[in-house]
Amino acid sequence: MSKRIQLVLSKEVSKLGKVGDLVEVAPGYARNFLIPQQMAVRVTPGILKQVERRREEERQRQLELKKQAETRKAAIEGSTFTIAKQLGENDAIFGTVTSQELAELILNTTNQEVDRRGITLPEIRKIGTYKAEIKLHAEVTAEVQVQVIAS
Repeated sequence: MSKRIQLVLSKEVSKLGKVGDLVEVAPGYARNFLIPQQMAVRVTPGILKQVERRREEERQRQLELKKQAETRKAAIEGSTFTIAKQLGENDAIFGTVTSQELAELILNTTNQEVDRRGITLPEIRKIGTYKAEIKLHAEVTAEVQVQVIAS
């Protein structure tokens, strides 16, 4: 078995890693594909320092994003948002309550922007109060009440 070579990726490579990742690959893969395609560079002490600096900057950025998410969570956690819907028979609502509606309502009410793709709503078919989860960050989730009333 031949010795593996350490490289730092300069482009994202499928099934290998992201930009700045330190990877070990077979010498032929490095020599014939990654280095000629400028997807990776050989590891040197200077490159290792750059990689560490980038990792630290990314860690700081992620910490800042988490702090911002915690602040947004404090602003909306435990709030109740009321959505008016038309009713049909047996108090069943017409249509459905969408994550887009809830995201716009949160923005208009609390001035906090949330991504509609991070909102998890239960199946809402009747008027009443429901719990919705809002993923604000990989590690931060807020819970809000959604009250559906007749319009």
